[in-house]
Order: sequence, then structure tokens, then C-alpha cells
Amino acid sequence: MKFPDTPSFTGFFAPSGVEAEVRNLPVVAGVIPADLDGSFYRVAPDPQYPPLAGNDIWFNGDGMVTRFRFKDGEVSLQQRWARTDKFRLEREAGHALFGAYRNPLTDDGSVKGQVRGTANTNVVVHAGKLLALKEDSPPVWMDPETLETIDPKYTFGGSMTSETFTAHPKIDARTGEMLAFGYAAKGLCTRDMVFYVISPEGEIMREVWFEIPYYCMMHDFGITEDYVVFHVVPIVGSWERLEAGLPHFGFDRGRPVHLGVLPRNGGAEDIRWFSAPTCFASHVMNAHNEGTTVHFDVPMASGNMFPFFPDTDGEPFDPVAAAARMTRWTVDLRSNSEDIQMTPLAELTGEFPRIDDRFAGLKNRYGWQLAQDLSKPIDLPGGRSAAGFMMNTLGRIDLETGETDTFWVGPTSSLQEPAFVPRPGSTEEGDGYLICIENRMAENGSRLLLLDALNLSQGPVASIALPFRMRQGLHGNWVPGQTPGAARSYRTTVEPRI
Repeated sequence: MKFPDTPSFTGFFAPSGVEAEVRNLPVVAGVIPADLDGSFYRVAPDPQYPPLAGNDIWFNGDGMVTRFRFKDGEVSLQQRWARTDKFRLEREAGHALFGAYRNPLTDDGSVKGQVRGTANTNVVVHAGKLLALKEDSPPVWMDPETLETIDPKYTFGGSMTSETFTAHPKIDARTGEMLAFGYAAKGLCTRDMVFYVISPEGEIMREVWFEIPYYCMMHDFGITEDYVVFHVVPIVGSWERLEAGLPHFGFDRGRPVHLGVLPRNGGAEDIRWFSAPTCFASHVMNAHNEGTTVHFDVPMASGNMFPFFPDTDGEPFDPVAAAARMTRWTVDLRSNSEDIQMTPLAELTGEFPRIDDRFAGLKNRYGWQLAQDLSKPIDLPGGRSAAGFMMNTLGRIDLETGETDTFWVGPTSSLQEPAFVPRPGSTEEGDGYLICIENRMAENGSRLLLLDALNLSQGPVASIALPFRMRQGLHGNWVPGQTPGAARSYRTTVEPRI
């Protein structure tokens, strides 16, 4: 069957469909540190069949999970689809059965009421389980060693009561707990939210139910030592949009943004809501609190960053307004004001922020992100990058000095989201590596790059050739190999920055 000849399914966006196991990948430049022991897991939308509607947005594909295993100066690769209910039903039928992105009204009648999740947004390891995640459905439990799907609708032993689970849970490195939430938790387009605290052993210990000010894409959140923080941004949806055949979400520039702050041990009645004029912010770099003052760091743009979710008022996509810069949102729970103070942190333009994950919820000094440096030459086939934006640079932000350090990948490549890899034996923040995939557009291929996290401008420590093109992915994480089963989440001792 032929995929459509549209931007979402051609060029670097063309489906891959490769399930593979390849050992001892060739290192084409540099050297892999011999003491590096662990796995980099990542996931990409990779549709099994052409879309039922004839076309669809890029990230509605089936989740293809990749594992890069590092040990003794070598790296191997495994890649396999997550066997969701959707994947299984369509494979049995031999063609697509589920329709447009998050619109069940467009599905084949034979799958009415089935879970539509694709497990294509993030992969995390906690309590020895590899969880492939999509925010509209329960986690998919996979074996972290073989990538075999164990449970396509994992509900933590039946104790998860929501219909959905975030694609961006946070692991508190001090306690080993996983903090998570679900939105549209009682059904599509509902305002219902739930917050979960999950023990290091993988058991749900607490849940808090509440409502957000309006239904929207609640893609990410932040944690601090004392609070969890939810940002409500007007990428809104409704059943009326779905019935009209419109994209599930649209950007409503007439709505304000909100910031909800919930004490880690509090209930729904303890949430405090703050507000600011409309803007766009999706992913969260980190958050921390100083007493009752809460800081929340996000790449923020003045306008819509998602051209595939057009403005609700019909305004055309504005790439200038879509340029996001790292910004700190600050609120004080002692204040009578409901305003959010917004302070720019750096001039880098981009998205996909990361930190040294051992400092999640603490005051961090360093942050990393993908950036687009339009001052550099661009020579891409077709004039577009794999991600839509020209993410040609990795950037590091020093939040103490305001200084930035960057690595430009060259005129014919773009980059996928990085992940932080701690240097074995070190507990110092930022001492380690960044790992990411390079999209080599001119040759329609890929490489895996390893860089010194505090010296990006020096270029890759190692560049690893990959045997096939890696489809543009979304998120991934590093798991150290010395933990039991090479797959359990880990606790580490870190000191808060004051």
C-alpha cells in the first residue's frame, strides 16, 4: 500500500518500518568512553499503514522504540514497534482502522470504543519497566531488554483510575518516586485532571483529582521539592471541532494562560491558580521553589508554535511569533496577586529543553535545548528540516551567568531531542554527555552523536554511524546500566542549589 505524497510521509518524514537488532555500530569519528554503561531509549511516530483519511499529521504514527546500548566502548541498536491495541487490530486487518489524530469520529466502525493510543511520544524506565507513552491513553509496558510488549494497557496493577497518562512523567532522583498526571482523564475533551505519586516499586501511592480552567493540550508539567506545577496554554479542543472535521486542537489567542501550583502533599482544594496574557509554551525545562516562591522555566513564544494546529480565528501561521526563548515564570504563593512574572533567560531560539535529570525539581545551573540558528548556512533538500523548524544547533544555557555554548551541526543536517548522560562516578551537575540523533538530510541517513555536555562547541566526542535512517523522533531518556536489571530507575544524592 502506498503512503500519500505529502510532507508528512515523504523525504525524511517517509515511514521507516524497520525492526532490527544490530551489534557493534561503527564509530566514524572520536571514541566512545570505555566506562559508559547504559541505554539510550527513544521513540518515534512511524505508521504501520497509510492513514485511513488519506493524510494525517506526522506525530499520529505508531510508536517505534529504539534502544542504544553502550558498554565497553561499543554500542548496539535494537528497534521495535510498541504493540498497542491499535497496532494489533490494524495488523490483523492488514490496513488502517483508526482515523485522524485524536478524533474517534473518523475511525472504522469495527474499532469503536477501542483505545486509540500509539505509544509514540516518550519512553521512560521506572521500577524495572519500560513504559512507552502517549498522553491520550494508558502506558504500554515493554521489556527493557528485548523491547517485547508485555501489557498494551498498563494500569499499575489496576490502581490507575484515569483514562489517560502523561507522556512527561518526572522521576524525583532523591526519592525514586515517579510523579505524573493525566488530562482529559475522564474522557476526551473533559477538563478533568489527575495527579499521581508512584512509588519506586511502581505502586500508585496518591492521586489528586481536579479541573483545569479550560480543556487544552496539557503536554508537560514541572515539579519542585514542595510543589507540582501545571501550565494551561490555549491549544484548545472540543467535540464541536471534531464533529466539524477540524484538527483536534487549535490555538485560541483570545484566552489567557494559567499556572496551577499544587503542594506535593496537598489536595485539590490547595491548588492556587495564576494568570497571564496569552502566549505559547509546551515543554518544561525545570522548576524549583525558594520557600513559597515558585520558578518554572519554559521555552515561550508570543504566538502559536504548532502550524498543524491552526489558530482558531483563521490567522495564518506566523513563524516570527512562533520563535520560542527560554523564559522563567515566577509566582509567589504568599502574594495576593494572581499575576505570573515572566523573565527571559536566554536569546537562543528553539525548543526541546533538557536538564541533568538528577536535578529535576531542584535549582539547576545548566539547561540544554535544540535551537535554530538562522545565521548559519542552510542547504537542505527541499528547503525544510525533518522537524519543520531548522533545529540545526544544540545549545547550553548557564542560568547563573547567562552565558550560552552551542554546537552547529552543519548546513545539511538537523538534530533530534538530546538527553543527558551522567559521567560514570560523578555527581556534579552537568558533568557528562549529551546524546542525540543527527538527521543527515543530504544522504537521507542518520548518526548518533555524543558530546561533552559542558563543552558543546568542541563538537562530538563520538559520532556513530547508523545502518538506516531513524525517523524523526520525539523524546527519549538515558538509563544507567549498573542499576539492577540494567533498567531500574535510580536514586542519587544531590544537594539543592541555593
